[in-house]
Amino acid sequence: MTWRNTPSPAPDADSVQLRRAALTVGVRITVACAVMVLAVIVAAAIYMLYLSHHPDVSSSDPASPRVYVESNDMLKAMAVAGLAGILAAGAIGWLSARNAIRPLGRALALQRRFVQDASHELRTPLTILDARVQLAQHRVSPGTDAAALLAQIRQDTEALSATVQELLLAATGGADAVPAELVDVSQVVDAVTAGLQDLAGNRGVSLSTAHDAAPPVMIQANSLRRAVLGLVDNALNHTPEGGRITVTTAARGGEAVIAVADTGTGISGIDRGRVFDRFARTTEPAAGGRRSYGLGLALVREIAVAAGGSIEIRSTGPDGTVMELTLPAATIR
Repeated sequence: MTWRNTPSPAPDADSVQLRRAALTVGVRITVACAVMVLAVIVAAAIYMLYLSHHPDVSSSDPASPRVYVESNDMLKAMAVAGLAGILAAGAIGWLSARNAIRPLGRALALQRRFVQDASHELRTPLTILDARVQLAQHRVSPGTDAAALLAQIRQDTEALSATVQELLLAATGGADAVPAELVDVSQVVDAVTAGLQDLAGNRGVSLSTAHDAAPPVMIQANSLRRAVLGLVDNALNHTPEGGRITVTTAARGGEAVIAVADTGTGISGIDRGRVFDRFARTTEPAAGGRRSYGLGLALVREIAVAAGGSIEIRSTGPDGTVMELTLPAATIR
């Protein structure tokens, strides 16, 4: 197992974004005040223009004391006062926005620190686990069931390690350091379903695949693995004993399509439009008996969108549900 060098965290990444947000709020307040001041100046100019053409209106009470001011001087004074008011409003809005956003900055910093610490602490146990699996592989005869099982365990360990590495990179602002690569969709689907066969068998669910010349895609391989795993895991959790789950890959236009079809009871107890929202959960008990936290499908959507694709519910009903993950086909030059 190998770990990529993790870039040092960018401590100012969040603060820069927060400063931009505060500046945006200040600018919007300034623009709103500018519009109001200009409206007042225009109204005053129109009124003075009206008085200049109707002197009888301004001289209705000749006995009252009067102070005469040039209209140009009045407009200049109003413009200066308006500009000062605009600048003051903008500064006050910016300072208010900074004070309001500061708690959010602290919360983001705590969140990043937690993910960094948790991801870092998991690296050593995973490395030790991988070393012990390799040691066990050397002590069993090749071609035996034990050897095959150990090979699968090592693959799972490497996949988990890659996920931990992605979390650490995201928390340190270096998520873009892992470039997208040309990935064979069918191979990823086969690897994921092979790893879930034992779980599906324990639940009495048939898990199979079917491929129809799906084109390769540009994506981080582990991200695609996580997306397919999230879809199949969701199907397993909502398919009763004796049911079937079929994962198919195909080409459609200039896209690769991964479809996960199950024979569950369909989506109920939640609005279909919220299925891919974070922490969205159905009120119906899952057939798999495992508690859902409403994160799996939300992560699938985030992965799909980041790769330029999409995820949708193709169909759902008493006979089951079909979800489709669509990704743009890679352009091979």
